[in-house]
Amino acid sequence: MEITPTISGGLNVTGVEHNLSDDAIGHVAQLLQLAILTGTDIIDHFRAVRFTINTNSGQIEVHPQYAENFSNNLERMLAEANENITNTSDEEVVEG
Repeated sequence: MEITPTISGGLNVTGVEHNLSDDAIGHVAQLLQLAILTGTDIIDHFRAVRFTINTNSGQIEVHPQYAENFSNNLERMLAEANENITNTSDEEVVEG
């Protein structure tokens, strides 16, 4: 009979350990920056992120599809922010 160790909350632990890749660590930092800049809850960002295990290195990496969607959303958000800045500047010129 095999006994699987458990940790707090009853989560089964397989004994296999994985480290975060440098890209995954960088993405976590990027999520923190995004939360600070946008005033959003970091927990929501952490719940949305998706990771995968690289079978060659054994490291945890950001899932490629998630990374692509995140990048596209970030680019769209930056474009909207730049457009809002431009519109605000144009309004100030007209009023001034």
